[in-house]
Amino acid sequence: MQWIQAVFQVSRRRACLVTGVHRSLVAYQSRRPSQEPLRQRLRELASVRVSYGHPRLHILLRREGWAVNHKRTARLYREEGLQLGRRRGPKRRKAVMSTRPVRAPVVRPNARWAMDFVHDQTASGQPFRVLTVIDVFTRECLALRAQARFRGEDVAAVLTELVVERERPAVIQCDQGTEFTSIALDAWAYWQHIPLDFSRRGKPADNAVNEAFNGSLRRECLSQHHFLSLEDAQQILNSWKDDYNNERPHSSLQDLAPAHFGAQASSTQTGSNRFSNGPSGPGSGGRARSSALCLHLVRQRGRCE
Repeated sequence: MQWIQAVFQVSRRRACLVTGVHRSLVAYQSRRPSQEPLRQRLRELASVRVSYGHPRLHILLRREGWAVNHKRTARLYREEGLQLGRRRGPKRRKAVMSTRPVRAPVVRPNARWAMDFVHDQTASGQPFRVLTVIDVFTRECLALRAQARFRGEDVAAVLTELVVERERPAVIQCDQGTEFTSIALDAWAYWQHIPLDFSRRGKPADNAVNEAFNGSLRRECLSQHHFLSLEDAQQILNSWKDDYNNERPHSSLQDLAPAHFGAQASSTQTGSNRFSNGPSGPGSGGRARSSALCLHLVRQRGRCE
């Protein structure tokens, strides 16, 4: 309309009469409040949580008290150009020849743990490995330990610390790596009365929850930092672990953080015996003594070999 007025030197009224457009439509000015504060906060969150899409950013905005629905968040997210790259769809699965073992559903915290390794390197090129241990029910990250190399004794030492701090798990799920199939870890599991549930060879989907966690760890932490040393890597991993457990919304936990979901699950669980999974007695002191003795026997056996 402005172009017609400028070229033909006519008034707005004459231009609207010729084009058939109502003058109120041309003169309309939106009275909608400015979205700039919301846009600015969305950009700030996206700059910090670079791997988050608009659904998780919307959850963070609602937690901060912004009265905005998911459609507006998605629209502003697209207009600001904050979209992440599209992931390629999964490949079509072929017929599975071997039968996947049927596992009992996990209905409480500490019923099943899962562990695996993630590889990375420091800025100087020194490779290191990260042992990840999670609770399958609450999705809580229990341990992130970075070391240049791991043996079965090292894995047993990390698990011993967790058993002392928390309730002993009913089963631990892992793949068939040499650290997990070692004699040292097998002896630790025997003395702790904790069965090890091994995945089938070449079937990472058997440990799908831990594999999904490793992907989040890679995207949100390892791929976004340059580690100066192993100590620096461990410090960054500890910070990310605290944020993951207490702040990061998890879609499979009704958008709650794993620690908050675990606290709710523990408060609603009644009439259960906390120490029914082991013979160490009714107190945490018994668990600590049993774990320390077990780790001592594992190390003694390793020296004999």
